[in-house]
Amino acid sequence: MAMARVTVAVATGGVLGATAASAQPAAPAAGHTTAKSQACITGYLLCTEVQDYYHAFGDTYVGHDEPSVLYYSNVPGSGNRNTWQVTLPKDPPPAVKSGRSWSFELTPAFWFGMAMCDSQSYPEVTSTCNPDTDANITPLAQHAGTAFMELQFYPPGWVKQFASSSCDARDWCAALNIDSLSQDPINGTNLNSTCQGEILGGTEYVNFAFLTRSGTPIGPPNPLQFDPATSGNPTRPDVLFMRPGDHISVSMHDTRHGLQTVLFDRNTHQVGSMTASAANGFGQIQYAPTGTSCTEIPYDFHPMYSTSGPGTRVPWTAHSYNIAFDEEIGHFDYCSNVDTTTGNCAGLEGAPGDQEPADGDDNACFPAADSLLVQVSGCNGTNVPGWDGTSYLPLWPDGNTKLHPTPALFSSPLTGPFFNRNYSTALFESDTPRNEDPSFGGFNNCNRSTGAGCTIVPNTDDNAPATFYPFYSITRSSPFGGSCRWFIGNDVPGLTANDFGGVTQYGTLFPQTFLVFGGAGATHTVIDDYQNNLGRNPCPA
Repeated sequence: MAMARVTVAVATGGVLGATAASAQPAAPAAGHTTAKSQACITGYLLCTEVQDYYHAFGDTYVGHDEPSVLYYSNVPGSGNRNTWQVTLPKDPPPAVKSGRSWSFELTPAFWFGMAMCDSQSYPEVTSTCNPDTDANITPLAQHAGTAFMELQFYPPGWVKQFASSSCDARDWCAALNIDSLSQDPINGTNLNSTCQGEILGGTEYVNFAFLTRSGTPIGPPNPLQFDPATSGNPTRPDVLFMRPGDHISVSMHDTRHGLQTVLFDRNTHQVGSMTASAANGFGQIQYAPTGTSCTEIPYDFHPMYSTSGPGTRVPWTAHSYNIAFDEEIGHFDYCSNVDTTTGNCAGLEGAPGDQEPADGDDNACFPAADSLLVQVSGCNGTNVPGWDGTSYLPLWPDGNTKLHPTPALFSSPLTGPFFNRNYSTALFESDTPRNEDPSFGGFNNCNRSTGAGCTIVPNTDDNAPATFYPFYSITRSSPFGGSCRWFIGNDVPGLTANDFGGVTQYGTLFPQTFLVFGGAGATHTVIDDYQNNLGRNPCPA
């Protein structure tokens, strides 16, 4: 039985959500003036999951399903400088075959994260933010404005950005995203609606720039000047492309003029980079809750904290992390017949052999002819509350490389002055309680005050637990020196050394304290996540 979706619009991974016919941003919802302002709620941008979507977006928002690994360290600099190693997945052949899957069907992006200063972002208490210091660990009502950086990697093979998530038919690309929330929870106000309609993301505004070989953006990344046709079009000679299976060294560190991210492809020896600086066109949006003004302030985005631990959070996000790896899931489902005038599914949803009439989460859809390589028709709309797309089927890496992708193998981060210090502790975290809130519809009734009705594996729109939910594992073998690597998916014979109990690894319900919107600084406790603190780092780099 398919269940209609309730008052929730699509917000998809990568840079997604155009109609299939035009491959342009979807039309704006009522109450907003442009599709640009709807980027985080109607679907052409992957945005950080907010804790309180209603007061940021009204009744048109969707949860992002983000199983993650967090890393803690008290080494100075662990909150603002680190290196990672990642081996990009390889996909099976592009010919469509029953039971075959590709990376773009499982995730629109995976990313490495870090908390950032943004003095014009939530909670709007002070107009300054001193970067790179744990002095920013303060009571919520005194907290400096905070943004979240995601260095996102986009899989190849399906519909091109900025309409969907792929940059190329066969190669990967990456972009630096910084998400801010233009909201004052203490006084209960948001950025004025006129300005929201002019910027990328609206209330949750976004700076976005592909990593390039020159380090120069292909177009203005700031939310006021951003243009999907230029800043969001990866078909530029300067954009860094990476081949499946390539080994990438990832470096993130603060500079005088903002966070610099650098990718070094160890196979091709190509380098891509991006610095979140005013000189590169990054900027804040001046917080103006009244009037009609919309002012971009050129800004160097610096990391917020010195270390990474329980107190180094972004106070407006559902997740608790600062330094983290995340695999965004739940943003693809098959569609037998796409209505190219609306971008919705007019046929059946679901993989062959498990099809049913399309429902409200089958939108941001494209016919097979729009794909860059793999000729399948499908939808980027979130699977919340249906939980029935390809991410929730046993199509993940499992060792069968003729049918399923290889996993993205990534190291734990290294920090310190010489990038040679391991983080001491790893944690698993899943935000399914945030997405099982009954306001999203479906058969999940998670009470985020008490935890009653919350589950690690959510119920589908057939009122049964999802068929599969991916989990993290570690392996003792890697392409470089036999050091440990993490990956997400299923158990992989010959590769999995420890899967930490499979899906139970996400642990127990994890309550957090948040500001009450309009509560003059009052706080309340909300359960958005499951968390499992391993108490150690079982996979040192």
